[in-house]
Amino acid sequence: MRNFDLRLPLRVLAALAFSASLAGCGSGVDSQLSGKPRFRSSAISYAPTHKVKPSEALDHSRDFEIHGIDVSKYQGNIDWQSVANSDVQFAWIKATEGADLVDSKFRDNWAAAKAAGVPRGAYHFVYWCRPWQEEMAWFTSNVPREPDALPPVLDVEATPTSRTCKRTIYPEQAIPEMKLMLQEMERHYGKRPIIYTTVDFYEAILADGALSEYPIWVRSTKHRPHVRYGSRKWHFWQYQSDGAVPGIVGKVDRNVFHGSPAEWQKWLASN
Repeated sequence: MRNFDLRLPLRVLAALAFSASLAGCGSGVDSQLSGKPRFRSSAISYAPTHKVKPSEALDHSRDFEIHGIDVSKYQGNIDWQSVANSDVQFAWIKATEGADLVDSKFRDNWAAAKAAGVPRGAYHFVYWCRPWQEEMAWFTSNVPREPDALPPVLDVEATPTSRTCKRTIYPEQAIPEMKLMLQEMERHYGKRPIIYTTVDFYEAILADGALSEYPIWVRSTKHRPHVRYGSRKWHFWQYQSDGAVPGIVGKVDRNVFHGSPAEWQKWLASN
């Protein structure tokens, strides 16, 4: 999901160097979130063949049975039938960013994933320099309201390298804005939305338990979630940014659901 900025404790800075990338967003070091050191995540595209980097996160991900992906234009043309025939059991697709950008592959991915029978949902990447009302109006006007879609996702990161948004993000401002966006998503789609976040944003904005009433999807591609997010209960975990999946040329983000196959079916039925 993309670039953002915050001042993290010094103990985290060394770990931040490894990070880079979500399907439509990512991060790199700079400063936008107040009171913490800086970090950003950045979108990347991938080569057709690659070697997967081993990690504690990748090893631990094998303890979970329900795996999925998240994608954007950076994955190019996707053969969703091949994806459906693999171990992928869900997908989140980048839809919008800010109040004037639609991912160029969203409509194709949205239709093709459904046709292939892959449960899918849409995510919105927050641009901190537009009014939240405009962002939600943009998202809801571009993402269909479909009963069988997964809940919408609010992707919250920071944008330190943005040429157009230099706003410093404070918890006392970010949390109320996020709350209003989440409420609007739920009002429009009738589903409890999910928060996607990265370690740096979490530690700067959400670590005190803010918005814990919402399911959270966490990024940690080096360590298992509790190392980076403590005792915060997570529902989805992005454990890999260089995954390989049939039907996708190059690398793709891999995720797991925190639960058994039976719990996954129960979650699908209630969402």
